[in-house]
Amino acid sequence: MTAHPNPPVPEACEPIHYTAREFLACRRELRDILIAPFDESKCKGIGYNISPSELCYSVKKKHLLQIHRTEQEIYVLIPPHDTILTLSHEYLQISAEVAGCFLSRLHPVTQGLGNISTTLDPCWKGMLLLAINNPSSQKVKLTLSKKKDDKKDTKKDEKKEEVKPLVFDLENCRDRIVRLTVNSSHLGDAVLTPKGDKLYYQAAFEGGYDLWEHDLKENKTKIVMKSVGGGAMYPDKKGENVFLCTGGGIKKVSVSTGEPKTVEFEAFFDYQPYGEREYIFNHVWQQVEDKFYVKDLHGVDWKGYREAYSRFLPYINNNYDFQEMLSELLGELNGSHTGARYYGSGASLSTAALGVFYDETYNGDGLKIKEILAKGPFAIKKTDVTPGCIIEKIDGKPILKGRDYFPLLEGKAGRKVLLAMYNPANGKRFDVTIKAISSGEQSNLLYKRWVERCRKNVDKLSNGRIGYVHVRGMDSQSFREVYSELLGRCRNKEAVIVDTRHNGGGWLHDDLATLLSGKEYQRFVPRGQYIGSDPFNKWLKPSCVLICEDNYSNAHGFPWVYKELKIGKLIGAPVPGTMTAVWWETQIDPTIVFGIPQVGCMDMRGQYAENQLLTPHIEVYNAPEKALTGEDQQLEAAVQEMLKTVGEKK
Repeated sequence: MTAHPNPPVPEACEPIHYTAREFLACRRELRDILIAPFDESKCKGIGYNISPSELCYSVKKKHLLQIHRTEQEIYVLIPPHDTILTLSHEYLQISAEVAGCFLSRLHPVTQGLGNISTTLDPCWKGMLLLAINNPSSQKVKLTLSKKKDDKKDTKKDEKKEEVKPLVFDLENCRDRIVRLTVNSSHLGDAVLTPKGDKLYYQAAFEGGYDLWEHDLKENKTKIVMKSVGGGAMYPDKKGENVFLCTGGGIKKVSVSTGEPKTVEFEAFFDYQPYGEREYIFNHVWQQVEDKFYVKDLHGVDWKGYREAYSRFLPYINNNYDFQEMLSELLGELNGSHTGARYYGSGASLSTAALGVFYDETYNGDGLKIKEILAKGPFAIKKTDVTPGCIIEKIDGKPILKGRDYFPLLEGKAGRKVLLAMYNPANGKRFDVTIKAISSGEQSNLLYKRWVERCRKNVDKLSNGRIGYVHVRGMDSQSFREVYSELLGRCRNKEAVIVDTRHNGGGWLHDDLATLLSGKEYQRFVPRGQYIGSDPFNKWLKPSCVLICEDNYSNAHGFPWVYKELKIGKLIGAPVPGTMTAVWWETQIDPTIVFGIPQVGCMDMRGQYAENQLLTPHIEVYNAPEKALTGEDQQLEAAVQEMLKTVGEKK
């Protein structure tokens, strides 16, 4: 069928294949007409040849017709005396300035086919419904698409000069290694311009990713954009611009000026959530089948579970329930690091926190402060606010007894907040402006408060003889903190307690075991004065490790290594066996993530660590009623054990 708009479709337009950039290119060229996908060869002097899709419905037989495929073409056979309905392969979007009609193409007409002519209305959006009639008494073949003739392209390729393979000078290449970034950081993607004179890269220090430009000729580095987020980077063909795809958007950075611009685009796709969830379900099942750390999948009937759980798919219409169902399926494996997660869009306005504990026994208007967190908003700014003061208003709005005050802090994380204060001790009312923090920042302050309290308790119980460090996570930052504390603040202690409780894992078992297993082999003694020993960068004195029930993954792996190598004693509660390396995989719907324990850790006796309970040398539980009063029985037991190990002070 031929669509004949008025005015005619321009011929100068690049092909479109459902990408945002090419959608926009077509719109700029055609202006009043958007056709996707666009094939320049179908654009004729009088119109554009619309092609039928592979969805062909027989009006007479009332069902879809079979589609035939060969190496040369795809076609359908239209039954005699029948009319088929088919959607156009193209999507059309027409402005109010365009109208037209549909005419039969010559070749189908010569075969005896005809179509029911209709008009192309202004402001039309969508695919077209085409009615094609076969009035003859025989089946008629309707070609839906043909394989493109590559002969022309072959001739063009023959004319091109032969591309010579690149030759690299690999001799002494290691002597030519040059650092391209000025600072150590977490690196994202990077792009070197075709001329090789500028390097664009993403780097994150304490916050998110920034876009940097390093001029290799001038040896100068500068920030192009702050907080761009992580994502892929692509140069254009001419090397004049770099495109940054991040945060669901596209930014274009000019190589010559470094000026960034946001690229606006729109794109269309056929979203099929039920089909997508079915695909993800089958993909998850197959990935487990192929990658689980033991071939027998812990002996479960994995095929049977596929049938049992797939029957729920038609009734799931949201990702909350979908991730729950996936987690139930993966849970049948009885393994760690399984299950699915759903990362939906968070709150548009983040509720702020003020970095204080409130007095829960206070029964009047306002919020009575019981404790001010160290390094919180009230601690880093000099104010007259002390424990016992009452916050009466937030940004001029009163806090009433029995009313929820959280709406008064909504959307104010990271912003300045005006607080009306009252001090009952002296009857003084005054205003204070502080910068509110997020709930995540407050959680970090609470963690530091807990660590500091543990450290002070150890100092008090041991009279300063025993050191204390907590391993927050099995990652680089935690290791640096442990290293600094152990060989800094604790260097002159007689022993140390290494606390791994509530650690979610990572990959640090060998680093920590090596750090704690130092063996003294020489001392530094200038003029009879002892000043240190070798190895200087390892702990040489007694230690113990605290563990508890919610240690996970590598926080099970490190204590196991510590016990296996007989470095010291484990103290606390048994830890479930969860030491495997996980494959966390983001799906085609990026809000869904699932995990497979892919690499099992086997000891030298042939036993996997997975599902093997790790028992401490000294088993101690923290009773809930005592924990509520601030008593830490596990920590106290560790102090007593270390004092017994080091003996009486000489």
